[in-house]
Amino acid sequence: MKSMDLIQKLWVKPGTKVSLRDHDPDATPGCKGKPDVAAILLKTCARLSELQYLMYAENKRALLIVLQALDTGGKDGTIRHVMTGLNPAGVQVKSFKKPTEDELDHDYLWRIHHAVPNYGEFGIFNRSHYEDVIVVRVHDLVPRSVWKNRYDEINAFEKHLTENNVTLLKFYLHISKEEQKRRLLERIEDKRKWWKLSEADFAERKHWGEYQEAYEEALTRCSTKEAPWYIIPANKKWFRNLAVAEIMLETLEALDMKFPKAKMDPTTIRFR
Repeated sequence: MKSMDLIQKLWVKPGTKVSLRDHDPDATPGCKGKPDVAAILLKTCARLSELQYLMYAENKRALLIVLQALDTGGKDGTIRHVMTGLNPAGVQVKSFKKPTEDELDHDYLWRIHHAVPNYGEFGIFNRSHYEDVIVVRVHDLVPRSVWKNRYDEINAFEKHLTENNVTLLKFYLHISKEEQKRRLLERIEDKRKWWKLSEADFAERKHWGEYQEAYEEALTRCSTKEAPWYIIPANKKWFRNLAVAEIMLETLEALDMKFPKAKMDPTTIRFR
């Protein structure tokens, strides 16, 4: 799997009108059969760890990863498998659930900006500000006149972040309705996963078509040069993990980060 080829295949080109029907959630572009995933991920994650250390040392920029998906789409699994090997002290994972009373007393991007990683760190959003043009749209939580303006506001916000050295990678983990059903049934059959179940998981399936439309518009209007979207075929978990890891690696390598100059000359040190 070549990272640059993968990026081109999964990248949502700015200005492209997205139809999720054109994206096969079972696809594995660049892979002929299932490769030795464990070996590839081990090597990739080791390099990601090195680049994380380099970003921390340089302390001039941050990486923000946005993960969006429908229920059972694999956000938690992606974090667990792809971020293995990273120094947890330099990774912030933030899950955005229903806004708190304090958050509701501010604009919808307030809580997002507060969670942006510090320079030298990786940040991972498990759901994000895109809930405010997806869930609120599907469930009519705010008027159309409100959420329709948020696409431009989000683009401006993300441009502001990138202009201040925050690199954004946005991944939509694309699964089929049939695969979601299979994963929900798997949770029902495994008592260890009952804690994950909620009535909302099943109720939300009734809105599948509306969610597809909401995601299509978000992907269409908010994939920009500064903050691109990638549509990751996610029915096959092994490909999902490889794709996200490889795109992360290629993006970080392209930053051409440098270690800062030494504050002293270590060769002058003499031990007694």
